[in-house]
Amino acid sequence: MFVDSVELLVSSGKGGAGSISFWTEKFVANGGPDGGDGGRGGAVFFKIDNNTDTLSALRGRNHLRAENGRPGEPRKCYGRKGQDMYITVPPGTTVIDTETGEEIFDLIQEGEIVSFIEGGKGGLGNMHFKSASNQRPSYAQPGLPGITKKVRLEMKLIADVGLVGYPNVGKSTLISTLSNARPEVANYEFTTLTPKLGVVNMGEYDSYMMADIPGIIEGASDGRGLGLEFLKHIERTKTLLLMIDASNYREMKYQYETLLVELNRYSDTLSTRKHAIAITKIDSFSKEEVNILTDKFLSDIDIEPNKILKKYKADMDYISYGFEVDFGVELPKEKPMFVLPISSVAHINSEALRYAIGDFINMVKEEDEV
Repeated sequence: MFVDSVELLVSSGKGGAGSISFWTEKFVANGGPDGGDGGRGGAVFFKIDNNTDTLSALRGRNHLRAENGRPGEPRKCYGRKGQDMYITVPPGTTVIDTETGEEIFDLIQEGEIVSFIEGGKGGLGNMHFKSASNQRPSYAQPGLPGITKKVRLEMKLIADVGLVGYPNVGKSTLISTLSNARPEVANYEFTTLTPKLGVVNMGEYDSYMMADIPGIIEGASDGRGLGLEFLKHIERTKTLLLMIDASNYREMKYQYETLLVELNRYSDTLSTRKHAIAITKIDSFSKEEVNILTDKFLSDIDIEPNKILKKYKADMDYISYGFEVDFGVELPKEKPMFVLPISSVAHINSEALRYAIGDFINMVKEEDEV
């Protein structure tokens, strides 16, 4: 089961009460107070574990509590500290205060343990309150209460490139062709109901992460379809691959502009992401028809087809157009980095796309480091 958002009530442990006790022993005339301190309540931590990929383990657990501290004991013995509670979450989890809407943590680093709520302090035993004027104190402090917070956990997948497109555009087929992911593939819309991640290998030592989300349709930013719910999963990606279906009844320009509009409406962050375009399902056309369709699409979106992506020409069965720049040069944000006609089923330009995306990702990473 895929669960990417849960609401929890989280409480740290209450501190144990201090003890009221007096040393009474044979042959000891003036034993005095010897009540020990209570133990501190258990704290709450978030633990980031890469072996966890959903929040489903927390589903239905409405109130999580750390253990209370034990009360103090006679003979100046301290109460035991309450056991800390560790909430295990996958990388990419955001912790949000539901009352204020404030983002408390953005948990990304694998293996990191983050302190969230401290436990209540244990109360002092009556041995601390002995004085010249009060030789027999009958008072000890109660433990301080724990802290309770209501939070919402949201998981956002961490990937290098996110696939965006209409339903049944070929996203699942592409990720299953290029990566180790095995999503459901079928010839009907909304086959993908939950986001999928796949690792794409570019060689023995180089790879990148690809994320596939449910298809986006017109009005997704207003809640139509499934895409809106999962658009947050590509907010962390540095690059986007917009997939345009050449065989769809919708014009390619209309598909492209609709995707950009829905991304812009959903998030200002997503609207600034650099992107490339893959024209899918070209196995339905001849080479000449593909070139005509590509030329028309580039003309419609006001891009000049200046040069073939020569770097990948050896892998290409169809002509594919790039722009009159190399990958190391920053393009205007509203322009795609490259346009590549592909067919995942017929493996046309699949390898070209694999390496083109890899270079695209590396270029963006280098720009961010500058």
